[in-house]
Amino acid sequence: MTGFILRRLLSSIPVILLSSFLVFSLVAATGDPLARLRGDPRTAMTVEIREEQLGLNDPIPERYLNWIKGVARGDFGESFADAEPVTSKIKRSFGATFRLVFLATFLALLAAISLGVFSAVKQYSPGDYAGTFFAFVFFSMPVFWLAGIMKDLGIRFNQWVGKTVFYTVGERTPNLVGSWWDVTANRIGHVALPTLTLMLITMAGWSRFQRAAMLDVLGSDYVRTARAKGLSEFTVIARHAFRNALIPLTTVVAIDFAGLIGGAVITESVFAWQGLGRTVLDGINNGDVNVVTAALVLIAVVVVLFNLVADILYAVLDPRIRNA
Repeated sequence: MTGFILRRLLSSIPVILLSSFLVFSLVAATGDPLARLRGDPRTAMTVEIREEQLGLNDPIPERYLNWIKGVARGDFGESFADAEPVTSKIKRSFGATFRLVFLATFLALLAAISLGVFSAVKQYSPGDYAGTFFAFVFFSMPVFWLAGIMKDLGIRFNQWVGKTVFYTVGERTPNLVGSWWDVTANRIGHVALPTLTLMLITMAGWSRFQRAAMLDVLGSDYVRTARAKGLSEFTVIARHAFRNALIPLTTVVAIDFAGLIGGAVITESVFAWQGLGRTVLDGINNGDVNVVTAALVLIAVVVVLFNLVADILYAVLDPRIRNA
């Protein structure tokens, strides 16, 4: 098992380096941090000086090598918008997004596995039809529409109970002072609605994958053999079918989690979360290439790492993969 993990880890390193080079090259070719200065003839000398300072006249491979050396020291440069270190800005925004996406993914995974297994075991039952109906309803909903509905329901619920239970703006209340429970309740109130939005959208698709995988496994020869040996239905499902049915879903979850990190910008915009997606969008609008590059490279690293996690989970779920 250790050798398998080391092989996968070593194969991930060149993928991360190649991904970072491609991201850096594309952002450098399409983004110009001095775009606002170039339009004024009076700033021509300033533009030339800044180009020299920032190394914009150097070839992209040379600029990448200088940039990657700084990254190795934990230095992603400074933001062109406010001169704040990019590292601290990305760390703050990534933390907000990661909390949201991780909680939504965890809850969606529990709901999707439960609903998918139930629908497969009770195929064509009223419960299966109901689960399929609601899964397709949420799967077809635009994220911004569902987020808006959740926000409106949160406001109405607060009015109904006469106090603020669900917060609809931001990831926390600034300068909040109180007991541990007050702070925790405040954080939960802020994260509840955006988490529920992402959870419902994500769970809908995952439950269909789990149902299809479970149906495929339940029709396999070794499951029929287990039933023929007189094992109880619970034992057949829990010990022989469920584990193998998780393998296809593992791939989907690993890829979707990384995608949610960068794709939560719509939900963050509706609920005014200053997360990673919002930071990338602001960086693009402001021509802040350092911030955009750092954020996109981080997303690429997350994609590679979670695919590595998926490979490890494959080996845990199916020992035959370890020797592949």
